[in-house]
Amino acid sequence: EVQLVESGGGLVQPGGSLRLSCAASGFTFSSYAMSWVRQAPGKGLGWVSAINSGGGSTSYADSVKGRFTISRDNAKNTLYLQMNSLKPEDTAVYYCAKDRALVVTTRMDYWGKGTLVTVSS
Repeated sequence: EVQLVESGGGLVQPGGSLRLSCAASGFTFSSYAMSWVRQAPGKGLGWVSAINSGGGSTSYADSVKGRFTISRDNAKNTLYLQMNSLKPEDTAVYYCAKDRALVVTTRMDYWGKGTLVTVSS
């Protein structure tokens, strides 16, 4: 059974940092690209960032480019999202999602339950 469990969310002040983690199990983690997707209160899902299976290729939404860094540790079956210079508009539930291929297609087939990030003073 595929499981994706996010952690690391919480309340942070504007300008602060958080590091999200996603522990994966039930599939060969190193064989699939992964993404982070978020949903702000009252809004739809928005893609944030993606990384290929080996970790050598990453991509970001314009809204987070230069502030967020996606990475993965295939030995630990874990996906990360380092978020710096956080803004109130980054407030959302953040989900990690498994892609269908080694390369990023943004066609995800499994999702975690999410972790809430609140950016507020």
